[in-house]
Amino acid sequence: MRCVLQRVKSASVSVDGEVISSIGRGILCLVGIGADDSKHEADWLAGKLLALKVFPEDREGEVWGWKKSVVEADYEVLCVSQFTLQANLRKGAKPDFHGACPPDVARQMYDDLLADLRRRYKPERIQDGRFQAMMDVQLVNDGPVTLVLDS
Repeated sequence: MRCVLQRVKSASVSVDGEVISSIGRGILCLVGIGADDSKHEADWLAGKLLALKVFPEDREGEVWGWKKSVVEADYEVLCVSQFTLQANLRKGAKPDFHGACPPDVARQMYDDLLADLRRRYKPERIQDGRFQAMMDVQLVNDGPVTLVLDS
């Protein structure tokens, strides 16, 4: 499983011009599920996303380092399924997506990831896009802070 995490001041997902989900401060997680991924990788990713210290601590008006997780800061999470993260770009100029998980299996794993996140944190703080839809994703980067997680 591969995830690109971005710390954001805000983010939203639109489908056909309609905003279907949005968050304020938090993390935007682009999630690509590989053909060899299992429940083990989804469990690992859910735990890691909620535990990573990517937010500063505010002490008397001063910002201090990488001290808080999204949970500790009481911020939000927006997950977007993105199979293109599994592209193989080693040969030629055309991305090869054979390493991506088939859609029916990927949908179940993605839903399991979301359920796990909601179980571990406040369900109302976990938002997501629409699986297999063409989406417009808007975000305001905070930092910018961008991390790539590979299970």
